[in-house]
Amino acid sequence: MTNSQVRNSQLKIAGTYLLLSAIAFATLFPLLWLIGTALKSQSENIFQSPPQLLPSQPTLDNFITVWQSNPLGQYLLNSTVIAVVTVILNLIFCALAAYPLARLSFPGRDWIFILIVSTIMIPFQILMIPLYILTVQLGLLKREFGEFGTYLAVIFPSLASAFGIFLLRQAFSSVPKEIEEAARMDGCSELGIWWFIMLPAIRPALITLAIFVFIGSWSDFLWPLIVIQNENLYTLPLGIAKLAGTFSLDWRLVAAGSVISIIPAMGLFLFLQKYIVPTDAGSSVKG
Repeated sequence: MTNSQVRNSQLKIAGTYLLLSAIAFATLFPLLWLIGTALKSQSENIFQSPPQLLPSQPTLDNFITVWQSNPLGQYLLNSTVIAVVTVILNLIFCALAAYPLARLSFPGRDWIFILIVSTIMIPFQILMIPLYILTVQLGLLKREFGEFGTYLAVIFPSLASAFGIFLLRQAFSSVPKEIEEAARMDGCSELGIWWFIMLPAIRPALITLAIFVFIGSWSDFLWPLIVIQNENLYTLPLGIAKLAGTFSLDWRLVAAGSVISIIPAMGLFLFLQKYIVPTDAGSSVKG
């Protein structure tokens, strides 16, 4: 390779890294601005021109004020319970629905899959009214059910998702048939194959779906706003929206509350991302 070719290759690599760095900064800039606003003291003007990203006198007073003046701990607990239960139920139901669509043969299988996937194009706003009517008819909003009923009402639309079924169906389809056949020869039942063979084989897809479902449930605002009537059962997005009125649009405090609300979701992603790796399912095939 000549010197000019080496130079051109280095320039391409440098340009690629420069472009990726610019995209990363543009993506992270709103988050950095949010954190910078949350750390600014009351003496700093957050609307100054030119704007200042970094606070001149960083302080945690905004976080302390928000935490002490609002039941963010209760909102955090509510969001955690709803998000965790939603993830567990979504993984179970999506996996149960995706497995026969990927591995079993029965009349109309492909048409059922097409029908399920086509529902992705339907906006949730169109389904809100029928979902709310169904929730009421199921009695989930009755007072005698209390917190349990409210939690179920929030979780109800997210018990399964077309995206989750599609993702897991594709993952199930990629598992070598030899593994399944070997399990059947060993006398494993269909449910046993699903639980002991298939689910471990698609662990990366399950973790990916869990992250998507958790973030979607954690940040959901519209549906909880409709079904939650008790402020003590508010989720974090509803609690953060309430902050805007409580502090008369003091954006430092609203930003502090927003930073608190995104920490669990970011922590979960950072913890689970190392598990999103291809699973060598083929290595367990009997020779």
